[in-house]
Amino acid sequence: MSDQKRLFLLDAYALIFRGYYAFIKNPRINSKGMDTSAVMGFMNSLLDVIKRENPDHLAVAFDKEGSKDRLELFEAYKANRDETPEAIRIAVPIIQDILKAMHIPVVVKPGYEADDIIGTLAKQAEKAGYKTYMVTPDKDFAQLVSENIFMYRPSRMGNGIEIWGIPEVQQKFEVERPEQVIDYLGMMGDAVDNIPGLPGVGDKTAKKFLKEYGSLEGLLENADSLKGKMKEKVIANAELGRLSRKLATIITDVPVEFHEEDFELNTPDFPKVREIFQELEFRRMEENLLKTFNVSPEESEVQNPAQETKTAGADAQFDLFGATPETTSATQATSGYKTIETVPHFYQLAETPKARALLLEKLLKQKSVCFDTETTSIKALEADLVGCAFSWEAGKGYYVPFPEGHEETRNLLETFRPFFENKAIEKVGQNLKYDIKVLSRYGIDVEGPLFDTMIAHYLINPDMRHNMDVLAETYLNYQPVPITDLIGKKGKNQKSMRSVPVKEQTEYAVEDADITLQLKELFSQELPKRNAKELFETIEAPLVKVLAEMEIEGIRINDSYLKALSAEMTGEIEALEKGIFEQAGETFNLASPKQLGPILFDKLKLVDKPKKTKTGQYSTAEDVLSALAGEHKVVADIMEWRQLKKLQSTYVDALPEEVNPHTGRIHTAYAQAVAATGRLSSTNPNLQNIPIRTERGRQVRKAFVPRSEDYTLLAADYSQIELRIIAALSEEETMIQAFKDGQDIHASTAAKVFNVPLEEVTREQRSNAKTVNFGIIYGVSAFGLSNQTTLNRSEAKELIDTYYATYPKLKQYIANQINFAREHGYVETVLGRRRYLKDINSRNQVVKGAAERNAVNAPIQGSAADIIKIAMLRIQEKLKAGNYKTKMLLQVHDELVFDAHKDELEKVSELIKDEMENAYQLSVPLDVEVGTGENWLEAH
Repeated sequence: MSDQKRLFLLDAYALIFRGYYAFIKNPRINSKGMDTSAVMGFMNSLLDVIKRENPDHLAVAFDKEGSKDRLELFEAYKANRDETPEAIRIAVPIIQDILKAMHIPVVVKPGYEADDIIGTLAKQAEKAGYKTYMVTPDKDFAQLVSENIFMYRPSRMGNGIEIWGIPEVQQKFEVERPEQVIDYLGMMGDAVDNIPGLPGVGDKTAKKFLKEYGSLEGLLENADSLKGKMKEKVIANAELGRLSRKLATIITDVPVEFHEEDFELNTPDFPKVREIFQELEFRRMEENLLKTFNVSPEESEVQNPAQETKTAGADAQFDLFGATPETTSATQATSGYKTIETVPHFYQLAETPKARALLLEKLLKQKSVCFDTETTSIKALEADLVGCAFSWEAGKGYYVPFPEGHEETRNLLETFRPFFENKAIEKVGQNLKYDIKVLSRYGIDVEGPLFDTMIAHYLINPDMRHNMDVLAETYLNYQPVPITDLIGKKGKNQKSMRSVPVKEQTEYAVEDADITLQLKELFSQELPKRNAKELFETIEAPLVKVLAEMEIEGIRINDSYLKALSAEMTGEIEALEKGIFEQAGETFNLASPKQLGPILFDKLKLVDKPKKTKTGQYSTAEDVLSALAGEHKVVADIMEWRQLKKLQSTYVDALPEEVNPHTGRIHTAYAQAVAATGRLSSTNPNLQNIPIRTERGRQVRKAFVPRSEDYTLLAADYSQIELRIIAALSEEETMIQAFKDGQDIHASTAAKVFNVPLEEVTREQRSNAKTVNFGIIYGVSAFGLSNQTTLNRSEAKELIDTYYATYPKLKQYIANQINFAREHGYVETVLGRRRYLKDINSRNQVVKGAAERNAVNAPIQGSAADIIKIAMLRIQEKLKAGNYKTKMLLQVHDELVFDAHKDELEKVSELIKDEMENAYQLSVPLDVEVGTGENWLEAH
């Protein structure tokens, strides 16, 4: 490495925005409901730079009050930008506090942009003999690049970088010198900063002009040599071009000075940074910080004396053997969290027959016990039981190891059957469904009330993560032992829990049970405050057992049918490829957007101004191709090719791989604590996303078959449940009456909004009414409706206006929901399930609009989820009470699928329909369609 000193200058807002949007689909929300995505995204970028580069000097530049000079030149400069999201506005002072605690200089100059500050410092540092790296994703900085000034462009998630020197800028912008980037920006403008540029000049034209004329001035001086409309536009807008060039020029004489001693990278004040991280609930960030600066937790603690904590005394009654518990030094963990090393605890091993008998005796005297299984696999129905931990008092617990061998474990588990199947003892756990499934392999049922801390927390704070480590650190300030400490990280060298010494198993497993028990005590008090106690006790907690039973049952597939289907699809895919290559005039990698884009937009020239991604590539995303598919056969073929390839890889070829070797069936897992609306989601494999609108998609459902010739598949589906719910909640009489009369609701709506008799409604009118009916739930706009129908935008607006005039109470309900959300910060389903909407009062219109749509949609979709959950609980109870052979197998949103015994078919069809239709009483009748067949498609 060169001895030349290096300065890194970070463009704060560019990195903050980039970090925030990196998490936009999965924002980081802490237990206080704060969106910490922007802070986390920025810190990821900052620590990544320090870790990768170990710079000598570093500073962060912020904007303040914008650029006064540019605003004086052009009042509309940056005027088109949306209001800054609240999460970013809140993040900025926090980030500045972190930087202060890290002893990293923050450079701000009122009236100047960060670009100008960085440009000035970069040029000054260059004169002082430094290599300067401008850390930003903003391409405008390319104009500053020189032999000693570089652009350092981090990826969104901190897992890669691009460094642009002179050759990269020359290649990227097709210029001879980086300064020409200013002319490039002046010609084509910048939509982000609202710099107008020359009308009609885009990326390609700007590059062409630069090659021919060398600069904007060169172009303007030779405008007479241009032809047609371009000549007129350039001559007429010459001053606009000059203005745009000036606006795009980064200022390099801001009144700031580079004094190298002020920019040295120093050791952070770790305790101060830790304090901020803990407030934000950044559990892993401090660990990352220490690794970045190569400092041990002990070294980072020197400025923060250990605090004494209360030492718990031993409870002789709790000790099975009359032993004295070990005590530990009760000092705070060096990480800032309490840990097993610093908190007194008494975790005992019960591995003899006598110890197990005494433990069982104690267990049977308890009202509530937390238990946690240790196994050889994360796949519950393939895992072998290694041990089980029990705790019913904080800081104390037991561990029972199990021998290798299925029968030996089954025999030993018999000892504990009286506990597990005792209906009077509450069973506590974290993700209990997993433990229930593991024990089922050994013939053990888990009976009695359940308290699952993961599910409880999901109701308390649905937007947060719910895994135990996160909950322990957030609510108990306690960091559990990571599983990787015992078995290593993922990969071929990872050990099995079976090979971990029993003493380590004991400490790890009982700690999990102990911490889960402590969380249970906290969440029990919090549930009533969130109006979620009844929902938890009557719906969500009992549903854990029902879902476990469904997952244990699994469903049979016809793999020979799938193999034949895959062969057919391969033929269709190859035929499509051949046709696409013929139309393109060459072969290429169809799966590569990098190769597909130039074929469609450079060679075939399907559109004048193709959409580009942030990396500068042509976008070949679904929405882009959909808009072209009607006009261009090659695009329609590409879309069909994509659908077939995805269907084949995701389902047709993948489903046989998911068959459990022990059962010969597919066992999907239902995630109960993911969707904030209360909907279940299906994983490994996802059986809720099989496309049923295409013929090939429907054929995948044919692969799902009954367990034997004595059974048939039965599918029971709520008809238009969400529309029925919105009719009931809005008290819209016209809509309610249509449902009560058994009318086709879409035809009924069409008759009213198009003012025609019901019998004269056309197919197109019904289709448009259907789109509006469902679209209203999701806040459809005139633009959105026109995209989904044959209507133009003004016709779509007129249809929406007429719709609301026809159903005035529905319109009032929507307004009421939004107002309620603004006042309370949440909305509720019919069972009181809350969806918290932190952005409902945002000043950013896009963010606020999304929250408003959720305010309307969440109670409807969530109420539908609540209702089908009630039905599932009641159906399962009836099937078990009646000792039916029929089993509930799948839930796909509004549909339930059963293995129905043919002898019971008439009876169970009636039972299922009755329980589903009467699960919840609305002013609108619920209607369920029941079908049967030799496969899922036939039944549906």
